Amino acid sequence: MKLTLPSITGWFGAKDEPGVRGSARASSNSGSLKGISGIEQRSRMMEYDQPLVWVVLLLMLFGMVMVYSASIALPDSPKYANYKTSHFLIRQAMFICVSLVVGLMVFRIKIETWQKVAPYLFVVTLILLAMVLVPGIGKGVNGAKRWLSFKVFNLQPSELMKLFIVLYAADYTVRKQAVMHKLTKGFLPMTLAVGVVGLLLLLEPDLGAFGVIVCIAMGILFLGGINGVWFGGIGATLVGIFSLVIILSPWRRERIFAYMNPWVEENALGKAYQLSHSLIAFGRGELFGVGLGGSVEKLHYLPEAHTDFLLAVIGEELGFAGVLVVVLLFYWLVKHAFEIGRQAIALDLTFAGLVAKGIGIWIGVQAFINMGVNLGLLPTKGLTLPLMSYGGSGVLINCVGLAILLRIDYENRVLMRGGRL
Repeated sequence: MKLTLPSITGWFGAKDEPGVRGSARASSNSGSLKGISGIEQRSRMMEYDQPLVWVVLLLMLFGMVMVYSASIALPDSPKYANYKTSHFLIRQAMFICVSLVVGLMVFRIKIETWQKVAPYLFVVTLILLAMVLVPGIGKGVNGAKRWLSFKVFNLQPSELMKLFIVLYAADYTVRKQAVMHKLTKGFLPMTLAVGVVGLLLLLEPDLGAFGVIVCIAMGILFLGGINGVWFGGIGATLVGIFSLVIILSPWRRERIFAYMNPWVEENALGKAYQLSHSLIAFGRGELFGVGLGGSVEKLHYLPEAHTDFLLAVIGEELGFAGVLVVVLLFYWLVKHAFEIGRQAIALDLTFAGLVAKGIGIWIGVQAFINMGVNLGLLPTKGLTLPLMSYGGSGVLINCVGLAILLRIDYENRVLMRGGRL
């Protein structure tokens, strides 16, 4: 029996299009070669978006290899002395397996179901963000309380919010389409909702996640046809708020100044320590890198090499060529998400189209910020590289979001064939 990706995913995938299974039985009973040929042609059209699946798998597996390379020396440090050299590799492999299984289950859920539950998911995630701040419940790492501990794994509610703000903003835009040009009825409620999320994230603190969520919400509102004047006004206001947060926070202000001149000795050994070593890693890599596993910066010089600064290790070991491959894969992924969204909107599936584009914005913005931080184009922020960096919550939520994107593409194909959802 020949196994193909569509046949494997078909075991867990959505139900057959109405009419196709009945046609198959009719053609089998009649023995009509013409009917069988027609079914085979329609079956070929039912194939899933295989390029999307392969790109996602490639990014995750490539990331797993680089996580192993970046973390293999960590047990030499006192902090990880009890860990095996393969600890992070095994855990990342487990995260990927669980995420793929969950993604397959999510793929079975119709998009209209996500639209119905979007407001409730948003509220539940708000509660989880508030629980992070409760003493004894929230778990702190490196001075920031961003996790809820469930013994087996740690959940980061801000990762959930990145996905659910996509669903909520898309649903809100569809429901309020007739009044989106009005301030009090259309724009202000969504602004207040994002403001509450921002307040909770800043108390953790997690300015990076807040920035991504704001970009997602504003992007979907813009695509949904919000009044241009209000959009420009809130954009300027947000710039002012972010600037004020940085100015009023001494350690953030020092980090910005260090980012502007990382090679001063005081900065290179202080606030710009990560940035300076990240740039050294890229410099050592040159065009084709020093070879897989040959990084020096990962040997306790570059902090968080397996999470926030994974791209720097890729740059050192695989050079400009390796970094270029990663950039091109993310570019294709974001572009493809927008193409799926455009097709959904053309089929009058406005919610699905906005969700697809929102997922593209989410992945694109977070990848851009992470790459910008690693390359010294943006100030240092604690954002991981989607699908690639070590972490259970991030990989799981990324897979759930991309499973929804795959479902949107599937429903597009069903409608274009004249089927019913």
